[in-house]
Amino acid sequence: MNELKIGDLTAKLPIIQGGMGVCVSMSGLAAAVANEGGIGVISAVGIGMSEPDYRKHFRASNKIALRKQIQKAQLNSNGIIGVNIMMAVSDFDDLLTVALEEKIDIVFIGAGLPLKIPAFLESINQAETATKFVPKVSSSRAAKLIFRHWLEKYNKIPDAVVVEGPLAGGHLGFGKDVLNSSKQSLYSIVKETVDEIDVFQQLTGKEIPVIAAGGIYTGMDMYNIMQTGAKAVKMGTRFVTTTECDVSEKFKQNYLDCKKEDIVLIDSPVGLPGRVIINDFVREIQQGEQKPVRCPWKCLKTCDYKKVQFCISEALFNAAQGNFEHGFSFAGTNAWLAKEIISVKETMQQLMEEYSHEEMRLKEVEVCEY
Repeated sequence: MNELKIGDLTAKLPIIQGGMGVCVSMSGLAAAVANEGGIGVISAVGIGMSEPDYRKHFRASNKIALRKQIQKAQLNSNGIIGVNIMMAVSDFDDLLTVALEEKIDIVFIGAGLPLKIPAFLESINQAETATKFVPKVSSSRAAKLIFRHWLEKYNKIPDAVVVEGPLAGGHLGFGKDVLNSSKQSLYSIVKETVDEIDVFQQLTGKEIPVIAAGGIYTGMDMYNIMQTGAKAVKMGTRFVTTTECDVSEKFKQNYLDCKKEDIVLIDSPVGLPGRVIINDFVREIQQGEQKPVRCPWKCLKTCDYKKVQFCISEALFNAAQGNFEHGFSFAGTNAWLAKEIISVKETMQQLMEEYSHEEMRLKEVEVCEY
């Protein structure tokens, strides 16, 4: 595998651990991945629910918890640490400010088009921050819009871009018709985005890595998607069943126990489809059962908490703590492939071995065909 370069940052391995909320991707997992040469990512979404007083002071709890987790990850790692922040959260600006104050290496931005990020940075006098900014998109069109807007209005561009396909876990930026399609969709989106971004590379003379995400689980998946021009992959589901992942053992066992047909799509109360592992809680909401909603604070801009069937943040947090009677876990389409709980180090080794095996296999095929 080649190294991954994002500006002046260099990761030994082109593997970025996905930022999984609520309280799934925390400092323990992020630091472990960074120490093995990848890029570890803390999810800021709902992170304050790990604080004891979050119901009374949700906004403050998010800031406190994010700062704690960043500092802990930085203390326990010698590699690259990132933060994933959704634009859809009500306190996006607060969380971004904390990340910049803590000198985070990379901010990954999803759930919206970050067209005003440069202006925001200038407004807080941090336009020259060393932090790298990487938007997450689901189409080449969205990538082009972001890059063109930044270049025309601010004379700068993002440092990389993540392309997430329809087989990812969690909230998804596609309609259900697309979500039920094959993995080839990711290949086509990545190829299209690589072509679009190449234009901006030529205009600026800056290398802009395209990072593929969504449904990538094995080293074989990595090798094949990187033949499209992607410089790295972003993987969440594969890292859930590691010893360092910051969730309960019941959450990890839920992955180990699930079958392919257990991974289903639901309608999230925030207006997006989501991919989850089915359980009794999921079956009940699919049947229309109303769950108690005690909203301490409107954490997502698109959530009408007075009308929702259930609280998505509470359900995800409960699952992370092992309480599946009142929650469920998000999962990528290949979560059913998980067979054991192993360390991040072992996971990285497996990925490299799988990658090398696929590379050698395809070269042997080429020789035979020749």
